[in-house]
Amino acid sequence: MAAFDTTRTTYGSTGLFGRIGIAFVALASSVMAWNDARTSKNALNALSDRELADIGLSRANIEDIATGKPVF
Repeated sequence: MAAFDTTRTTYGSTGLFGRIGIAFVALASSVMAWNDARTSKNALNALSDRELADIGLSRANIEDIATGKPVF
């Protein structure tokens, strides 16, 4: 005799707590990305123009570098 288990969810579907967990992880990763960009901007802004030129950057590149956009 075969039994069919109807208490499990199908593959790939999540229940309410799974969706809440996914939303929490997405929120936490967004906050971490924002904080990383903020920290990078602050560190690059603390450098002098000469130091930025030594590493091949200018003040105009700081925002792009902090957000992960390609500069070159």
